[in-house]
Amino acid sequence: MPQYPPPLSGIKVLEFAGLAPGPFAGMLLADFGATVLRIDRVVARQPQSGPPSSSASSSSSASSSRDPTPTSQSTESKTNSNSNSNSSGTSDLLTRRKKSIIVDLKSPAGLSLIKSLVPNVDIVIDPFRPGVLEKIGLSPSKVLQRLNPRLIVGRMTGFRRDGKYADMAGHDINYLAVSGLLDMLGRSGDGPHAPANILGDFAGGGLVCVLGIVLALLHRESTGMGQVVEANMVDGAAYLGSFMRLLQSTPKWDRPRGENLLDGGCPYYDTYETRDGRYVAVGALEPQFFAALLKGLDIKSSALGGARDDRETWPLMRDVFRTAFLSKDRAEWEAIFDGTDACVTPVLTHRELADAKYDQRPIVTLRDSPSRAISDPDKDERPAAEGQGLGVEGEGWASDGLQPGDGGEQLLAQWMGWSRGRNYEVVDGGLAKSERKAKL
Repeated sequence: MPQYPPPLSGIKVLEFAGLAPGPFAGMLLADFGATVLRIDRVVARQPQSGPPSSSASSSSSASSSRDPTPTSQSTESKTNSNSNSNSSGTSDLLTRRKKSIIVDLKSPAGLSLIKSLVPNVDIVIDPFRPGVLEKIGLSPSKVLQRLNPRLIVGRMTGFRRDGKYADMAGHDINYLAVSGLLDMLGRSGDGPHAPANILGDFAGGGLVCVLGIVLALLHRESTGMGQVVEANMVDGAAYLGSFMRLLQSTPKWDRPRGENLLDGGCPYYDTYETRDGRYVAVGALEPQFFAALLKGLDIKSSALGGARDDRETWPLMRDVFRTAFLSKDRAEWEAIFDGTDACVTPVLTHRELADAKYDQRPIVTLRDSPSRAISDPDKDERPAAEGQGLGVEGEGWASDGLQPGDGGEQLLAQWMGWSRGRNYEVVDGGLAKSERKAKL
């Protein structure tokens, strides 16, 4: 079968700089062929009383509910293509294959430059809280889409754009809280527990927004018209929890938090520590898998105190399993369970995966139009199952980030045929549309 370019090849994206979900959406589009240009804000450089620090702001999520000024690091700006820049470095690490320009969005000439780009792009990613683009004069419906009726604007907020939380700041944990999902997560006897910022920021936010953008691209194919895509992390996370909500009307999830089949309440769907302080995951839900688990542990069913579906036996069963797993190192359990249907696997750490050179692959495999490669750029051939193209430098597990201004002017030359001094200038650290008429 012939191999075609990634499916989003030729698609041009403007991504307003933000944190977590917006950059994630842009990176996902870039992995599948889109060309992404990040727009960084000019930030006044603050005087420092001590040595530069390399630590980023503690705000790590939910940029969709914040002011458009990006979270900045306290280090001074590195040299980039926007000379004399007043922009500080970004804490964003989700920058694979992106380029950047610095633009003062409070400057009429800066806004003019953005407006000049809009007729030539396909997608704009808006990571700001409601009303920010409208306030600075870039309303998606009244300005951007009038400049380009085919434009798709992917807007991402934390809370819904209507209702009592619409104007409030928040983070992933807040969005999960009002979605009804957070209340369902956690151990028995403990309060609700948020699983980092995966469900809200990245799944319910960035990934859902990309789904909306792809659906809008399909719509554009048949109508020729773009549209505004509005994603919010409350509805995104709530939808991801559809199965959990439906299960609450069944015996599988009709108990309090942490006492159900899939939330840590069930002893044969849980994690256990091994003798060397590592962990294994057990998911032996079906009877035949449970039998394989007991065989590997060398445990007789009579030692469990009753039927496995009887919740009254679960405390004793958990103790029996805990004692058994503590009797061997994790590697020993791997040797016993690998290749079986007991549903027992090691809980691998990020460091273990990195040390083992475990390759990161695209989020989905397209056999005939694969993603750009994420790792192993030196391979001449890849199995089709890896679903990625060839010869792209970079390693998926690591990122140095993207300094504001890096590579952006070269991309403007490719997209628009622009050059500095002819089509735009650098004014106070940001690119600004040149008032001089370009010579033909």
